[in-house]
Amino acid sequence: MIKNIVNLGDAAIYCDFGSDVNQEINSKVIKYFKILKDKNLKGVTNLSPSYNKLIITFDLNETNYDYLKQEILNMSFNIKNKHIGQKINIPMCCDEEFSIDIQRIEKKFQKSKNEIINLFLNKNYFCYMTGFIAGMPFLGDLDKKIQLDRLETPRVKVPKGSIGITEQFCNIYTYESPGGWNIIGKTPLNIFDPKNKKKPNLISPGDQITFYEIKKNEFTKFYDK
Repeated sequence: MIKNIVNLGDAAIYCDFGSDVNQEINSKVIKYFKILKDKNLKGVTNLSPSYNKLIITFDLNETNYDYLKQEILNMSFNIKNKHIGQKINIPMCCDEEFSIDIQRIEKKFQKSKNEIINLFLNKNYFCYMTGFIAGMPFLGDLDKKIQLDRLETPRVKVPKGSIGITEQFCNIYTYESPGGWNIIGKTPLNIFDPKNKKKPNLISPGDQITFYEIKKNEFTKFYDK
């Protein structure tokens, strides 16, 4: 499953699962991540999964590279046909106020707004990883008919809750922040809540995500719940 395990600096291990970005490889990364997290190995200070890599940092005063590498190699499990996450349905408002890049996307693909939004909604997305800003989910795989590059000039501020698309991925901005993704809508849900110590992330790696459209008058109702 892991193509290569090497030392990364003095106190980290780099687990390489390959160069491809797809659900099969990422599921393996997430499985290793979750099992290592559950094992709570002495000396491990952080686990950082990405699309096809897993970085394990550790305290040299408590453990070492050789021991941890052997622990990883000793793992044996079958991830086939095993669901590793939860299914989550995310509301999304595509009102003109929130879909700030839609006109440019319409022009690029020669498709109407409804066509673009329908292509986006009629997909099941897989959370490959979270990061960049706290709790931001990177979700694949976007329909090839609406895949496009990042903005040439990133925005200084992208509103919290904005839903953006770039290449094969979509994401949800968990805070107002700079960003270069193409914004097609916004969700009223709080995707990341630092006050929730047990589960700050609404979406975690391995989760299956679908989106459904809501109108602007429905958007504000979520804040009243």
